[in-house]
Amino acid sequence: MEGKMNHKTYHRSKTVTVFFLCVLVLLGLAGRLVYLMVFQSEYYTLKARELHERERSIKAARGRIIDANGKILADNKTVCTVSVIHSQISDAEEVIAVLSKELGLSEEYVRKRVEKYSSIEKIKSNVEKEVGDSIRARGLDGVKVDEDYKRYYPYDTLASKALGFTGGDNQGIIGLEVVYEEYLKGEAGTILTVTDAKGVEQDEEGEERVEPVSGRDLYISLDINIQSYATQLAMQTMETKEADRVSILVMNPQSGEILAMVDVPEFDLNNPYTLPNGMDASAFSEKKRQELLNAMWRNGCINDTYEPGSTFKIITAAAGLESGSVKPTDTFNCPGFIMVEDRKIRCHKVGGHGAEDFVQGTMNSCNPVFITVGLRIGVERYYSYFRQFGLLDKTGIDLPGEAGTIMHKMENIGPVELATISFGQSFQITPIQLATTAASIVNGGRRITPHFAVRAVSADGSDSQSFTYPVREHVVSDETSETMRYILEQVVAEGSGKNGAVEGYRVGGKTATSQTLPRGSGRYIASFLGFAPADNPQVLALAVIHNPKGTYYGGQIAAPVVRQLFENILPYLEEKIYTGK
Repeated sequence: MEGKMNHKTYHRSKTVTVFFLCVLVLLGLAGRLVYLMVFQSEYYTLKARELHERERSIKAARGRIIDANGKILADNKTVCTVSVIHSQISDAEEVIAVLSKELGLSEEYVRKRVEKYSSIEKIKSNVEKEVGDSIRARGLDGVKVDEDYKRYYPYDTLASKALGFTGGDNQGIIGLEVVYEEYLKGEAGTILTVTDAKGVEQDEEGEERVEPVSGRDLYISLDINIQSYATQLAMQTMETKEADRVSILVMNPQSGEILAMVDVPEFDLNNPYTLPNGMDASAFSEKKRQELLNAMWRNGCINDTYEPGSTFKIITAAAGLESGSVKPTDTFNCPGFIMVEDRKIRCHKVGGHGAEDFVQGTMNSCNPVFITVGLRIGVERYYSYFRQFGLLDKTGIDLPGEAGTIMHKMENIGPVELATISFGQSFQITPIQLATTAASIVNGGRRITPHFAVRAVSADGSDSQSFTYPVREHVVSDETSETMRYILEQVVAEGSGKNGAVEGYRVGGKTATSQTLPRGSGRYIASFLGFAPADNPQVLALAVIHNPKGTYYGGQIAAPVVRQLFENILPYLEEKIYTGK
């Protein structure tokens, strides 16, 4: 009897325990429900809304690139992006037929995307606005046509290797477009639409828009008038001399602002993936095609090095004067060659120049004179001037892919190497490095940074940021700089650079003719570096002609190019300075 009572008590106790446990669970669930519905309602409402929201991006208008005269060099053209939303399409066959016809795409390509189960599927971007408007006017369910921007270059090939271009997503690929991407790109906006459980947009919900922020306009120092004329001269020279390539740099030697950068042949910025000379892209492998494009886009002014030849005598002369190894009145004798150890190094004048002082030696571009000066300076001291002048560093120009100087290591420079370096052979530099170093020598001794960008301005003009660049003082003394200006003016007035003289203006400069490797190939590089006015340089130009046919001497074919350039732009620059425009 007692056992039965204990058994009943046990079951009663167990039932009460289960009951209380159930109550506790229910209370816990109720508490959790209250917590979720009251305290977390905002969070889960947002999550639920997000499940039914569809987001589409609105591209920002890319900032324009504007020249020194206010001319737009890179602009935006309105285009469209066509997309489809599978769940909203009511007549798939009609959509496929219309889009394949209007967009010039295969039916198979469009069908694959129309039938794909995704929130939104892009069919084609960079669609001409007229085509996009035509598709939108049909009112096809599930087809979205959003306005977009495509980069547009009003002057096609002009300054192509400096400006660069953008890719399919409007991001910078090369040139200024990629260097100043953070200023130009802007901030994309969004369109938010609400759908039901099946993905159909709810008209009554409308749409939310976060407007894009346009990129900043980039104002640069390049002058379209100077760039255009320099390009014309370069093209004429390349055609008449049957040259492989012609480069022309024009810069302000006081500030480092680049007024023109030409490297012909250039390419069409609006069709940057079209191979040159009518080449058929289908005839090449993808790897070979990319190699050809890279070569076409390559900017010889900054990406390629070359033996500068006698224009480098500007550096040797400055180092000689600065170190006290030579004075303008020092006398030399040139028999047509000079022996360095057991090697005979010839002068370009086989019979020699005879007796001459240092100024005359520079006017004659006499190799024995400059070899003598180089040997006087000595390896260690000469190498220290390479560093002092900035030759062993990159210039820091605001373009991508600048090549560095290819110079012997100091411990590998013997008397013969020092001799050849002294007149510009056995090493390589870029045209921009030569122009920048020469500018620093004739501008009073200030190592400037070559550059394009002047300022970035917001689309509404409310915010402007000016760019500043490093300047290193005392690269050479004022006295050395003044002497160099005088000597180089004599080179143009009465010496080897006389074909660079411009009537009515004081011009200084230096010619060069160098042989490309391997020696004996019969391929030459002719160049001339000039600046004006000689007593207070405001413009410096370098013309480099690669592998000209026929006459190949710099004084005969490169100096006239800079002369013609100066004849055209010096009055123009004077007018700009005078009028302030």
